[in-house]
Amino acid sequence: MGNLRITNVHHIAIICSDYTRSKAFYTEVLGLEIIQEVYREARDSYKLDLSLNGQYIIELFSFPNPPARPSRPEACGMRHLAFQVENLDSVVQKIQEKNLLIEPIRVDEFTGKRFTFMADPDDLPIEFYEI
Repeated sequence: MGNLRITNVHHIAIICSDYTRSKAFYTEVLGLEIIQEVYREARDSYKLDLSLNGQYIIELFSFPNPPARPSRPEACGMRHLAFQVENLDSVVQKIQEKNLLIEPIRVDEFTGKRFTFMADPDDLPIEFYEI
């Protein structure tokens, strides 16, 4: 089998437990822009397409009673979503101004770059990594 020739990440799908709360988090806290929002009656589910700087990045889904996924301790599977930022101090300040919890800034031992984490409304770890 030859090279798959993957060219980019198309999107990340996230299932939330409280659609209104998660929609507010991803749009108002993280500042992602809504591309399209649809209600799928057959599934009793919303699908919200979100972009970052004009690039489609996240599908946010609601489903009735989705099972919880363990996040900590380090559970097997997708671990976290990381966003690249230019000024980590500014990001931390803006998160704290919204009265949300964010971890202390750490330094990547291999790259020397600074990063930190916060959690989305369903405890999905969100990383901010300074370039």
